[in-house]
This record gives sequence, C-alpha cells and structure tokens, in this order.
Amino acid sequence: MNFSELHDEMRSVAADLLAKDTVDWPLLIQAGWVGLDVPDHLGGAGATFAEVAVICEEIGRAAARTAYLGGAVLGIGALLALEPNEFRDELLADAVEGRQRVTLALPGETADEPFELATTRLGWRVHGQATFVSDAVGAQRLLLPARDSDGVAVIVDVTADAVGLTVADQPVLDASRSLATVSAHGVEVDHAAVWRFDGDPDTRLRELGERAALAVACDSLGVAQAMLDTTVSYVGVRRQFGRPIGSFQAVKHACADMLVRISVARQLVTAAVADSDSTAISMAKSYACDTAVDVAGKAMQLHGGIGYTWESGVHVYLKRAALNRSLFGSPAAHRARLAQRYR
Repeated sequence: MNFSELHDEMRSVAADLLAKDTVDWPLLIQAGWVGLDVPDHLGGAGATFAEVAVICEEIGRAAARTAYLGGAVLGIGALLALEPNEFRDELLADAVEGRQRVTLALPGETADEPFELATTRLGWRVHGQATFVSDAVGAQRLLLPARDSDGVAVIVDVTADAVGLTVADQPVLDASRSLATVSAHGVEVDHAAVWRFDGDPDTRLRELGERAALAVACDSLGVAQAMLDTTVSYVGVRRQFGRPIGSFQAVKHACADMLVRISVARQLVTAAVADSDSTAISMAKSYACDTAVDVAGKAMQLHGGIGYTWESGVHVYLKRAALNRSLFGSPAAHRARLAQRYR
C-alpha cells in the first residue's frame, strides 16, 4: 500500500508545528508523535517506523531541539522490544499519554550494553556508565541496557531520582541536541524492574542501536535537504556583477552536486526504513550523515561571507550534521560493518 499522501500530509503538519519557537515534550505528546508506532490498544497510533522516520526527517529539516530521539525513538522503541507484562504495558501507556518521559540509556558512541546487573544478599544492584545518552536530562524513567549474572541482555527500569543514579548534562558543540552521562553506582532494583526482551536478547539490543542509527540518518537527510533549499533560494536572489549568483556555472554545478548526493542518500534511507536490514541501515547511516556534513559545508561556502556569521543560522545545521555523523556509529564504523560481508 502506498502511504505517500499520508506522509506528505505528515510533513506539512510537522513543518508547521516545528516552526514554533518552543517545541516541548507536551507539544509532541499532543501531536501524537510519541506513540506513532505503539499499538492502539496501548494508546498509540498503531503505525510503523516509516511514520516515525518522517517525523525524524522533519525535525532535522528544522534543526529543532526536541527530546524525540531519546524519548520516542529510543525510549518507546526499547519498551516495544520487551516481553509484554503489566509493568511494561503500564509504563508504555503512561509514556504515550505524557505522564512519564522515558529514555533508553544507550551510549551514543557504541551500541554495547554499558551496565551490569549484580546479585547481592539483598537483591540486585546495577553498576555502569553510559555516555552521550540522548535526552536523559529531564526524563522521569531511565531504561538501562545491562547483562545479568548469566550474561543475558536485559533492560532495567529505574527512576531518575533512584539512589546511586546520576544523570549529568554532557555539553557538546551542537546546541540543538541534549546529551548526558548516565552513571549507576550500586542502584538497588527488584525483580519487577528487570525486563526481558521479546525474542533473542542480543538481536533485540542490536536492533535498538540500528533503530537509533536509522533515526539519525533520517535527521541528517532533513538537515541536508534544508541546506539545499536554503542555498538555492539564496543564490537566486543574491546578485553579483548585475545578475543572480545562481546563474554562474560554478554555483549551478555546486548545487547540482548537492542535489545528487541528497537524492542518493534519500534512496538509501528509504530502502533502510522499508527493509530494516542491518546492511541497508549501515549504508544509509554512513552515506546520509557524510552527505549532510558535506552539503552543510557547501551551503556555508555558497552563502559567502554571511554564511560564516552567527546570524545566518547555517552553523546550526553544520554542527548538527557533524554530531549526527558521530552518533550511534561513525561512517567509518558502519563501513567497517559492511566490509565484514566480504571477509
């Protein structure tokens, strides 16, 4: 079934909403974006990741500072990957309704589980640390990827104010993203807070990292498209030697190169969203994020002197593209994964 008309309508609505000065969490809840791929019996829209990808691209196009990556893509995604139980279902419904904001403490530089679940005489304790965690500051519940005493991957549910848990803001150059360091120093948990994956634990955990990587690729695609649109508009009105600079052959070729790269990136991202295949995701993540950095850099050059000023806003997109390139696997790391197929 072709959902292109639905997606076009979603893009139009998203563009209007993201044009607001402040896009806070209650606004995302009200728009229904947080529960897009949550089953309708739990309060969600019953859609798929394809619809989530549309929102991720539009957020990147607007370079909006939201908690969507950590709260919806990762937090909701982690809950959906778990075995159904009354506690998980209750938290999922609360997250969709906005009563709780959840995030997955998945480190932004790797997809490994950074926490350990140790058995003591009094119960279980969690130890470990995750860095570059998306949107952890302000979340009421944190889901910690951990290994239990048997080496099985699990998710541990803890409250943000749990004794021994610290969430520290981690400043980065890109001001449009919120990242944090999450540390657990002997956090006590009971049996009800340790949740099993629905299916093979290692596969499910890897898929969460891939879900995050694909969401960032969609964001980078939006960044690149915004920079191309802005640049084409600028070179059409900026005049030099009595005519628009967009009429110069060198500028035409530069814009054409940007368009070609974005077109290839869009095809790769679309294929990855449709297939959810590890290889397709690595191809999309590596190419789309590299493309966004290159296109934003070229946009800055084509804007001339004003492109290097604080007022132009081009720097916001360039910084976002640069951070996206590093989050959840650099292009080099994903290309190394692709190379494994030939060994």
